Amino acid sequence: MTAPAAPTVTAPAGGLATLRRLILYVLLFALVVIAASGLQGLLERLFRTASTLVSGDVAGLALSLAFTLIGGPLALLLWWFVWRRLDDESERRAPGWGLYLTGMYAVSLIISTTSLLNLATSFIDTQESQWPSPLANGIVWSAIWWWHRWMWKHPRKPSSHLEDVRAVVGSVFGLLLGAGAAIAALGSLLDVAIRGFAAAASFEPWWFPVLRSVVWAAGGAAVWWWHWFREGGRRFQTGLVDVTIIAVGIFVAGITALGGLGVILFVLLRLAFDRSGPLNDLLEPLAPAIAAAVVGALVWRYHRTTSVTRSTRTRRASLLVTSAVALAAAASGVGVVVNALLDAAVSPLAGGATRTLLLGGISSLVVGAPVWWLAWKPRHQPRSAGEIPPGRRVYLVAFFGVSAVVALITLLVIGYRLFEFLLGDVSGGSLLDRVRAPLGLLVAAGLVAGYHFALWRHDRELLAAAAPMHRHALERVTLVSGYPPGAVDPVALARGIAEATGGAKVTTWLQADDGGARVPPSSAPAPGLEEAVRQVAAALEGVTAQHVLVVAGPDDRLEVIPLAAASVAPVFDSPAAGRVLRP
Repeated sequence: MTAPAAPTVTAPAGGLATLRRLILYVLLFALVVIAASGLQGLLERLFRTASTLVSGDVAGLALSLAFTLIGGPLALLLWWFVWRRLDDESERRAPGWGLYLTGMYAVSLIISTTSLLNLATSFIDTQESQWPSPLANGIVWSAIWWWHRWMWKHPRKPSSHLEDVRAVVGSVFGLLLGAGAAIAALGSLLDVAIRGFAAAASFEPWWFPVLRSVVWAAGGAAVWWWHWFREGGRRFQTGLVDVTIIAVGIFVAGITALGGLGVILFVLLRLAFDRSGPLNDLLEPLAPAIAAAVVGALVWRYHRTTSVTRSTRTRRASLLVTSAVALAAAASGVGVVVNALLDAAVSPLAGGATRTLLLGGISSLVVGAPVWWLAWKPRHQPRSAGEIPPGRRVYLVAFFGVSAVVALITLLVIGYRLFEFLLGDVSGGSLLDRVRAPLGLLVAAGLVAGYHFALWRHDRELLAAAAPMHRHALERVTLVSGYPPGAVDPVALARGIAEATGGAKVTTWLQADDGGARVPPSSAPAPGLEEAVRQVAAALEGVTAQHVLVVAGPDDRLEVIPLAAASVAPVFDSPAAGRVLRP
C-alpha cells in the first residue's frame, strides 16, 4: 500500500523546494534593499547635520529608522536561516541562490561604484560640493558588495559554479562605464581643440567636464580590470564569457567605431562639398565622433585579439559579427544613397538637403564596405564542402531572413503610400517623393537578401555534391561463414564488416558440415579475426551493388558476389553486430 505513495510524495518535493527558495531569496533581496535604503538615509542625515539628527524632516527620519531598525534585523535573521542551509551543496547549486547572488552583486556593484565616483567628481565643481548623499550610498552599498563577494568565495560554502557570472557582470559594467566616460572625456578635449574655447564657454572652466569624465573613465577601467584580470574573467573558458566577448567587445565596440568613422567622413565631406551652415555647427559632431572611433576601435581590437586565443568557434563568430556590423552600415548607406538620388530626380532644386543626405549615405557606404570586404573576404569563398566553416550557413540564413523581413515591410509601406496617393489628395507631393525612402531601403535589403541567398544555394550545392562521396552504396551484406569453430567468431566478424562498410546491415549464415560437396581445404591456416575483416573490407572496396553475398572460409577462401536488386532475400536483417542465423 505504501509503494504507490512514494512517487506522489517525491514528485512535488522538487517543486516545493524551488518555490521555497524563490520566496526566501526574493524576501532576502527586498529586505537587504530596504535595510540599505534606511541605513543610507541615516548616514546621509548624520553627514549633513553633524550634531543635530532631526533637522526638520521628521517623516524622512522616521522612514529611515523604520527601514533600518525593522528591515535590518529581519534581513539578518533571514540571511542567517538561509546561510545555515547552504551547508548542503544542493542548496548552493540551486538556481535561486545563484540568481540572488548575481542580482545583489550586480546591484551593489553598480550603486557603490557610481556613488563613489559621484563623490569624487562632486569636488570638481564651482558650486558647493554635495558629498553627503554619495558618501552614504557608497559606504552602505560597498559594504553590501563586499559581504556578497565574501559569501561567493567562502571557503566552506563557495559558489564556484557561478564565478564566471560574477566576472562577466563586473567586467561588462566596468567596460561600458569606462569606455563611455573615455569617449566623453576625449570628445570634450577634442572639441576644445577643434572649435576653440568659445564653443566650450560656460559658468565653469572648460577642463572641469574633462576631468570629471576622466575620473569616471578611471573608475570604470578599475572595475573592468579587477573583474577581468584579478577575478580571472579572461581565464574562464565558458560560453557566457565567449558570448560577452562577442556581444560587447566586438559587436557594441564595432558599432561605436564604425559609427564614429562614418560621422567623421560625413563631416569632412560636408566641409568639402556642403558648407550650407555655419562652420561651428558643421564641426560640432566631429570631436565626439573621433573619440567614439578611437575608443571603439581600441576596445574592438583588444577583444578581437582575445578571441583569437579562445576556441575556433569564438574566433569564427568574431569575424561573422564584424562582417555583420560592417554589412549593415554599408547596406544602410546604399539605401540612403538611393533615397538621395530619387530625391534629386524628383526635386532638382532641393539643393542642400539632398546633398547632405547623399553625403551621409556615401560616408556610411565608404566606411562599411571596406571593413565588410576584409572580414567576409568575398573573393575567397568556399570551393568545396570541406571549406565551409561552422556557423556560416546559420549566418547566411539569418541575414537572408532579416533582409527578407525588412524587404517585406518596405513593400507594405510602398503599397500603403501608393494607395494613399491614388485615393488621397494629390497636393501632398509626388508618388516618387512619398516612396523614395522605403524604396531605397527595399533596394538595400533586396541586394543583401539576394547575395546571401545565392551564397546559401552555392554552399548547399557543394554539400550535395560531396554527399555521394560519403554515402555508402553498400546497404546489405549476406555473410556465409565457413571458418572452423573457434577460428573466427562469426558474430565478431559480422560486427567488423558492418563497421568497415559504414553501417551496412549484415546477415550471417554458418556453413553446416553435412557431408555435401565442399571446396577442398587448402594448406593455408585460417586467418585471424582482424585479418579476416581486413580481407573482406578490401574485397568490398569499389563494389557499387546494394546487396552483396560474401562467402568466407574455410581457410583463406573469400568470394564476393554482387546481387541484383530483385534478389534481395526476405528480411533476415541484423543490427550492426550481426545476427547468426542457422538454416
